[in-house]
Amino acid sequence: MVKVKKIKAFSAFFVILLTFVGLVSCKSKSYYNYEVKGTKININETANSDASIEQFVAPYRQHINKDLDSVLAFCPETLDKSKGKWETNMGLFMANVTRDLANPIFLKRENKSIDICLLNHGGIRSILPEGNVTTRSAYNIMPFENSVIVVGLTGLKIRELAHYFIRERKPHPLHGLKIYLNKNSEISNIEINNQVVDDAKVYYVATSDYLANGGDNMTFFTDSQLKYDLDYKLRNLLIDYFQKVDTIELFSEKVIIEAN
Repeated sequence: MVKVKKIKAFSAFFVILLTFVGLVSCKSKSYYNYEVKGTKININETANSDASIEQFVAPYRQHINKDLDSVLAFCPETLDKSKGKWETNMGLFMANVTRDLANPIFLKRENKSIDICLLNHGGIRSILPEGNVTTRSAYNIMPFENSVIVVGLTGLKIRELAHYFIRERKPHPLHGLKIYLNKNSEISNIEINNQVVDDAKVYYVATSDYLANGGDNMTFFTDSQLKYDLDYKLRNLLIDYFQKVDTIELFSEKVIIEAN
């Protein structure tokens, strides 16, 4: 009987020992950071010094440059957004070309015509120099991924647009709208397609997705429920125009007519 008790006691002790070892082995270990060392590696210098990388990239670069530098048209004079009080030759070019190329798409899809085109002065990022025009020219002028949006605005909203234009005093690209000012530089009349604005009528304005969402504080666009995405990037529109014509057309229309 004594021997049996000893065996039972030993077995119980062995089970307790195994349980303790198991619990200890399952416990998560704690790690501590005592020191962190860093070294600055200039990736550009490393890449530039690696001739094999340059050899790999060179054919692709040459192919892209060939496409970008291919001559598409000719520009008879430099188009510059910075020269002009209310209108600039660059701004008139952008507004007219955008309306002309976007309108057939809008007409086909919605059976409606674009009345006005309004873009933003700051969105034009480069001049269009006199001479050969290339695909790269379009990327320089319009490096962003902005697309053409047509927004339906009532005549009342068009009046807000006109007051915004006069208040900002920037030559934003504008086509299809004429704003007449009196001697006090106040708006005396607004015309669309040579007709006085009808406050109740809906007019269709081609603009960019950035402005259609209220960019540059053009909040008169935001309330409209009539918005049509043409899925047509402004840069691609420029490239299509350059490919379409031999010589860039120059525009000189008056958008703001001031009283003498």
